[in-house]
Amino acid sequence: MLAAGGTAQAAQTGAEETGTAEETTATTVAATEFPNGTEFSGSSHVPYAEGEFLTLIFSIDNSEVSAPHLITPVDIANALNELAVSRGWPAITFYGASSPAPLNWA
Repeated sequence: MLAAGGTAQAAQTGAEETGTAEETTATTVAATEFPNGTEFSGSSHVPYAEGEFLTLIFSIDNSEVSAPHLITPVDIANALNELAVSRGWPAITFYGASSPAPLNWA
């Protein structure tokens, strides 16, 4: 579940101790507060192409957005990763400038 009102959740790696194999390999999501307008950034490089680096930076201002229309930082991070992976880049973990916690785990 994603928090509303300009907050996002950070994904943490970890496996659940009980359940199916899919549940065991699923990541555990823990809530981390990021202030509205936080700048997120992340980088990636293609392991087989020396010198090719990709850095993406974004921020979202959801201060006047109602819950049904809310686009969260995690939504943007996931969409950017889908695009990056479709073009041959490894997935990117984005970090919020105001918090040491990752927004997502790539």
